[in-house]
Amino acid sequence: MLLSQGQTVQQACKTLEISEQTYYRWRREYGGMDTTKIKKLKELEKENTRLKRLVADLSL
Repeated sequence: MLLSQGQTVQQACKTLEISEQTYYRWRREYGGMDTTKIKKLKELEKENTRLKRLVADLSL
């Protein structure tokens, strides 16, 4: 959004208080996704974490 308003990556990162490295990592990971796909991915990651915790508890 900030980049489309004419800001450079460096300016946008400073505004968002993130490093440029974080920006490029996020861009590599989520670059081709729309918001619905990202939300679904986050839900699946959360569910996966919950299931891993259940398996770990059962194996003890």
